[in-house]
Amino acid sequence: MLVKTYCAAVNGLEVTTVTVEASMKRGVLFHLTGLPDNAVKESRDRIAAAVQNIGMRYPVADITVNMAPADLRKEGSSYDLPLAIAIMAADEKVLTDHLHEYMLVGELGLDGRLQPVRGALPIAIRARAEKFKGLIVPRQNIREAAVVNNIAVYGMESLLDVINFLNGTEHFEPTVIDTRREFYEHQCHFELDFADVRGQDSVKRALEVAAAGGHNLIMIGPPGSGKSMLAKRLPSILPPLSLAESLETTQIHSIAGKLGRDVSLISQRPFRSPHHTISQVALVGGGSNPQPGEISLAHNGVLFLDELPEFNKSTLEVLRQPLEDRRITISRAKYTLEYPCSFMFVASMNPCPCGYYGDPTHHCVCTPGQIQRYMNKISGPLLDRIDIHCEIQAVPFAQLSQMKPGEPSAVIRERVIAARKIQEERFKPFKGIHSNAMMTERMLHEFAEPDAASLDMLRMAMERLKLSARAYSRILKVARTIADLAGSEKVESMHIAEAIGYRNLDRGDWAERGI
Repeated sequence: MLVKTYCAAVNGLEVTTVTVEASMKRGVLFHLTGLPDNAVKESRDRIAAAVQNIGMRYPVADITVNMAPADLRKEGSSYDLPLAIAIMAADEKVLTDHLHEYMLVGELGLDGRLQPVRGALPIAIRARAEKFKGLIVPRQNIREAAVVNNIAVYGMESLLDVINFLNGTEHFEPTVIDTRREFYEHQCHFELDFADVRGQDSVKRALEVAAAGGHNLIMIGPPGSGKSMLAKRLPSILPPLSLAESLETTQIHSIAGKLGRDVSLISQRPFRSPHHTISQVALVGGGSNPQPGEISLAHNGVLFLDELPEFNKSTLEVLRQPLEDRRITISRAKYTLEYPCSFMFVASMNPCPCGYYGDPTHHCVCTPGQIQRYMNKISGPLLDRIDIHCEIQAVPFAQLSQMKPGEPSAVIRERVIAARKIQEERFKPFKGIHSNAMMTERMLHEFAEPDAASLDMLRMAMERLKLSARAYSRILKVARTIADLAGSEKVESMHIAEAIGYRNLDRGDWAERGI
């Protein structure tokens, strides 16, 4: 008897429907074809034990199972459930009347219970696109899969539940989640708030400008000056995620297995802060079992690299192309994957190995050569992709104990959202451009052209401060954002002046003068 069940293979963000064909005849052999990896090959033993432990008899026969398309590699344990149902249906233990209406996904434990799998959300989207009536997933995956509307999603505890459901001996209701209500309820609840930060008004202003224009930012300052504390509060002033952005971000985290059991949609922009020992593969993605890297997990959010010079230089260099293209293509001998990675890059660093170069309250013990080597760990091409360079000093205790709480994140966020709305209207005719940081050179001439007075100021600054040529377009982009925050249609000299102040590492005399 020939039986077909349906499941899906996840390759990057692309999901392919897989047809599991099971045929049975007299004999004792088991054949599995269709490029299965070791985890899929081991499914036979898990299925046999699970069937026996739910009180049923595993068929003794010559079983041939094919997974089509046969030229697509099948990886992972999510194929256990469709394989088990196909085998039991071929043995006439499961009715085949409605098998074609459902897509199945799930890993089997030896006791017959269904274990959670990765990628339930993109699989649910594919099942809806293929016009399946329903999707059957492990109960732990039900919240992320049920986000998708117009398809019935069933969360099952065990293989026996699935068999009883398909045979019509037990009734299950599909899970329905009010995703919009949950999504909007959790959008503005942040544990960290800028109201907790005392002092550092200039740095908070730089972070506000960066958030308003989607600019990359680096903070330079001594230990204990609050660089990490400020960076962790950046998501609280970013514009809220749209439903489309949330769905795309949630898919990536679903594929990586990073969604919590109680999470249906990610409602806040992600903040990823990997350790400086991270490898290139962990940062960009890939590996023997391909997974999204940190830059893709930060999609639509913030990637924060603390102590930037401590990262391996070759690891930092792989950021250059993703920062420019906002997509990462991973090509290997056996596969090619593409993940989105549109994120704000935020970094922090000390000005020297000991951390106190230029600090008026501490003596620096580093030699000029050590300082130069330390700064050279960050290449010019990478620095070229960072729009805002922000210097930061530690707040003295006498001032810290007397200062009032800072401006709350909610107030700053309102200004950021207003500036982003101006940019959305401005870039409506341009596909894929939605913030000032994404502007091309042609757009700069159209939307950020300085007047004569501003141009003279910019020319003078570049000559006196020894600014490099790459700073020119960055200054104009940041000035355009400052103008948007001020509600100004034109870029004026005051906006250019503030933007020039955010290019400190481009100054030819920076290393000599200190912070």
